[in-house]
Amino acid sequence: GGAPIVGDAAQWADRIAQGADVLRQHAIEGYTGTTGFMPAKGGRLDLSDDEVAGAVDYMVGESS
Repeated sequence: GGAPIVGDAAQWADRIAQGADVLRQHAIEGYTGTTGFMPAKGGRLDLSDDEVAGAVDYMVGESS
C-alpha cells in the first residue's frame, strides 16, 4: 500500500514533518494519499486507538 519502511529516514521525512497528531490520526482513521493508502488501524480494528498511536510513535522514533 505504499507504507514507508521503518528505519528509512528519507521515506519518513515528509510524513514526520506533518506532525505526530496527523500521523496518529491517519493511522487510526485510515488515509489515502499520492503514495498509497493506510486502512484504518492497519486493518486491525481490534486494536485500541492508544495501541495504534503507540505503534506510530515507535515507528517515528526508529525512523527519524
